[in-house]
Amino acid sequence: MSDASGPMGTRGGTEGAGESARPAEATADASEAIDGDAPEATGAAATGAAAGGAPEGRRARVVLVDDHRMFRTGVQAEIGRTAITGVEVVGEAADVDQAVTVITTTRPEVVLLDVHLPGGGGVEVLRRCAPLMSDAESPVRFLALSVSDAAEDVIGVIRGGARGYVTKTITGTDLVDSIFRVQDGDAVFSPRLAGFVLDAFASTDAPPVDEDLDRLTQREREVLRLIARGYAYKEIAKQLFISVKTVESHVSAVLRKLQLSNRHELTRWATARRLV
Repeated sequence: MSDASGPMGTRGGTEGAGESARPAEATADASEAIDGDAPEATGAAATGAAAGGAPEGRRARVVLVDDHRMFRTGVQAEIGRTAITGVEVVGEAADVDQAVTVITTTRPEVVLLDVHLPGGGGVEVLRRCAPLMSDAESPVRFLALSVSDAAEDVIGVIRGGARGYVTKTITGTDLVDSIFRVQDGDAVFSPRLAGFVLDAFASTDAPPVDEDLDRLTQREREVLRLIARGYAYKEIAKQLFISVKTVESHVSAVLRKLQLSNRHELTRWATARRLV
């Protein structure tokens, strides 16, 4: 199990979830890094960057899945200089449906996957791409890249089939290294998150996920989080591309399964479990 850490920068800007997926050609002269300007490396600097990134001669085709376009742009600029890093960004997606389409079309070696996405979240992407992950000859492997460091998010995507989980504080160099490790089939985690996985799967005495939370479907969890964050039903409907009536049905189901009476109790329940 490998560790990866270091400041990569903050997530910036939001976009509409309906943005169409598009292939993203890797360029060798990208100049904007996530946390500032990063001129193209040349000469000794380029050699050093390559030494800190991909093994010599290695290549990895990568798809970026994140609902924030500015963050995707930053990651593309940071790791997508193929001549230096060995990473070729072959596609991007902003929600679950786009992600499944782009991943199926491009068949990358590695997918950088955000956990919280419109349309069902990263776990839903993993579920729908399960046949690609199990391909014996050319498996598509997933590395979660998220701002969240909540235990249930980490465990959820690992149970879904992801090979690792790193947070958005990771450096570009460490992210490149993590991509190639995951491509090779290794498990890669940010240091603090590795403990969550060990605790969840090493003990047979305790369930890996909260039993109450496990009663909820993935969509119910999405609605739960948004309710707990103070979103109105109309806002949730827009965020998840569903009707207000469907939101109401999900909320009713959540309240019933958790034996709660109202959204205030629901919010306290979610906050106590660090779901917000």
